[in-house]
Amino acid sequence: MISRIDLRGEALPEGSALRDLLPRAEFDVEAALEKVRPICEDVRHHGAAAVIDYGEKFDGVRLDRLRVPAEAIARALDELDPAVRAALEESIRRARLVHRDQRRTTHTTQVVPGGTVTEKWIPVDRVGLYVPGGRAVYPSSVVMNVVPAQEAGVEGVAVASPPQKEFGGLPHPTILAACALLGVGEVYAAGGAQAIAMFAYGTEGTADEPGCEPVNLVTGPGNIYVAAAKRLLKGRIGIDAEAGPTEIAVLADSTADPVHVAADLISQAEHDPMAASVLVTDSPELAEAVEAELKAQVAVSKHVDDRIAPALAGRQSALVLVTDLEDGLKVVDAYGAEHLEIQTADAAALADRVRNAGAIFVGPWAPVSLGDYCAGSNHVLPTGGCACHSSGLSVQSFLRGVHIVDYTRDALADVAHHVVTLAEAEDLPAHGAAIKARFGWKVPESK
Repeated sequence: MISRIDLRGEALPEGSALRDLLPRAEFDVEAALEKVRPICEDVRHHGAAAVIDYGEKFDGVRLDRLRVPAEAIARALDELDPAVRAALEESIRRARLVHRDQRRTTHTTQVVPGGTVTEKWIPVDRVGLYVPGGRAVYPSSVVMNVVPAQEAGVEGVAVASPPQKEFGGLPHPTILAACALLGVGEVYAAGGAQAIAMFAYGTEGTADEPGCEPVNLVTGPGNIYVAAAKRLLKGRIGIDAEAGPTEIAVLADSTADPVHVAADLISQAEHDPMAASVLVTDSPELAEAVEAELKAQVAVSKHVDDRIAPALAGRQSALVLVTDLEDGLKVVDAYGAEHLEIQTADAAALADRVRNAGAIFVGPWAPVSLGDYCAGSNHVLPTGGCACHSSGLSVQSFLRGVHIVDYTRDALADVAHHVVTLAEAEDLPAHGAAIKARFGWKVPESK
């Protein structure tokens, strides 16, 4: 059901050599680029008509319009199960608490008398938020994308999610209801690479329907074709990341409950047959118990044949045995998991030493599922080892830091000779001339 990797005995290798020993899903975005390039070009030149054509081709439904009518969004909220509504409202409330505290403030540094640099944080003008709609329904992704954008102060927020044949070509009604709860009225029934291209290039409007204005930034998870479209269009638009298959790594010792560990590994395998579930432990007994629990729990799970079983059996999932927890820390840092659970006797102390993870879940009462929905944290996180250099989605993702430089004549005069010297050292004399011109072409002497 799941493979084993035994790293006990010898000293662990360093860096990439260790990473190469660890399980990882194959996610060849480069190969998908050539498939999405003509789609994106088609949308660039033909706009909404091309997006509608690809919706028919890939989603099996022919749309009359891309933009979801306001009445459909309102109806979705009216018809939402009260229990689901209450859960979404609590998820939104907690996410707002966390993301509101991430707001940046303007700060001015006095470098010298008469010379200041102010860092001002400005939200992007308009964002396109992508919400997947394939094997599962993700209203939680609406929350995780919209809340930080709103808390950052973004004025233009648009959501795209694939059209669903069973709902008359609209996105899933729970996704529409989440948009309604968040006050998002601009929603498009568009999925895949064509949705990313729609956000990047925009579409022309008609007498009956306004077009989609181009956005500055696109965020949100998606399949390999969404990731490839993001890579292709990066530069024209900003992107959060090229999200790959979801991952969970659990660092555990003999004190961990194998029932909890197995349940958590299955929870991520449920997403996708390429999802990665990895246990790193110094306890062979725990590994044996978790393997037994996996068999028992998978037998009574849903989505076994199409998701869970292939995910657990794939090359991306494994039970990894290490000599001790020190080696375990090295392994999880080398792996750089999207989600890292620490289930050990000293979980908080170990969590404090982790350097590479998208999000860290401490102890037996903070499972990844909590973070997916109601911890208050964001679940849009770096995958594929990118946690060693990238962060998850936050308010900061939607802000730009702009430096405002304000110097008086005396403050410039005091440093002019240094500027001219550095300009000439770089063989850029016009840079120095721009300073000299302000002082009658004679560089002032430093006081």
